[in-house]
Amino acid sequence: MLKREILEKYYLTERKSSRQISVLLKCSEHKVNYWIDKYKIKKRSISDSLYVRCNPSGNPFELNKLLNKDKNFIYGLGLGLFWGEGNKRNKNSVRLGNTDPDLIRLFIIYLRSAYNIDIEKLNFSIQIFDDLDVDAVRNYWIQKLSVKPNQIYDKITISKSGRKGSYRNKNKNGVITVYFHNTKLKQIIDREIEDIKKMY
Repeated sequence: MLKREILEKYYLTERKSSRQISVLLKCSEHKVNYWIDKYKIKKRSISDSLYVRCNPSGNPFELNKLLNKDKNFIYGLGLGLFWGEGNKRNKNSVRLGNTDPDLIRLFIIYLRSAYNIDIEKLNFSIQIFDDLDVDAVRNYWIQKLSVKPNQIYDKITISKSGRKGSYRNKNKNGVITVYFHNTKLKQIIDREIEDIKKMY
């Protein structure tokens, strides 16, 4: 017999898998699952289990309490930027692309302020026209955003240059997309936007 409090500690509090628990308790995985079911301890879904496996140290972010006016402004601005410019279709990562380095920089400040995300865990991709210098564009974004070269994906998407015009002038440094790969954070941001929709 396995004690309920031990299973709750390992499975619910420490979020260990049934296999990990079986190793700790020196019994079969079947026995662990039997007693989890017997005590009606709510099992994690497959997606939750995969998430825990990929993030053994817990979430790579945390929800910060925004206590002052400046941080609340950044929080609202960040949600607005993602609502307007972010990739809503992707379920597994928070993505936002734009040509304006200040807009991207403010979105990064939002991620850091609201969720305490380590900036070095962000990744970036660049899309440019074929008449632009790849190295110059890459260096431009590295300097503007103060990120490390290895945070920018090596493969840059290159599009055929069209006729010149006001749109082309805005893209002289390409479009950069910031990525934070985390399903749970994407779900949180989606819910926060849905909550705002219901308020008005």
